Amino acid sequence: MKRGTRALGVAESTRDTNSYLAGAVVRASRVVDGVVFGQCTVGSDDATDAVCGLVDRLDREDIQYLLLAGIAPAWFNVIDLHTVVDRTGLPTISVSFEESPGLGDAIREAFEDPAVVEDRLATYRAQPDRRAVTVSDETVYVRAVGIDQAAAADVVRAYTPEGGRPEPLRVARLAARAHADAS
Repeated sequence: MKRGTRALGVAESTRDTNSYLAGAVVRASRVVDGVVFGQCTVGSDDATDAVCGLVDRLDREDIQYLLLAGIAPAWFNVIDLHTVVDRTGLPTISVSFEESPGLGDAIREAFEDPAVVEDRLATYRAQPDRRAVTVSDETVYVRAVGIDQAAAADVVRAYTPEGGRPEPLRVARLAARAHADAS
């Protein structure tokens, strides 16, 4: 991957009923060259729109990939990766950092309203399965839309200089925490 290839990493930090999002544009050479902030609502269904809004506000044609820290920020505010790709045109890769049996049971337990449960489950089930990807000595779990699984694994590895967290997501997480603490 060329050193100037850019990825936008999006992560969140939750405080009370708000989830503070941060996007960090990071080159493959590890240079940060852009930051954007936004919000979505804890327990709601606005995360997909919020992520697309970050991309829109950046208005940059040089971003090649979108990396998301997980698929369900803000208490199961499930991101529809297919919608993100359709609206942004960016290959989208969701990276999670822990093995899990999935979110189905947790979503059922979190919401009392059967319509909300079914809506969240429908969005969640429509996403591609997670695939384990080895990065250095770590394992991360990747879902990819708009890019094949092997290429997505290569992108994750290319943006991970050490440990198991790709640099765009590491920087975005730091920025999201600072944004939440300042709000």
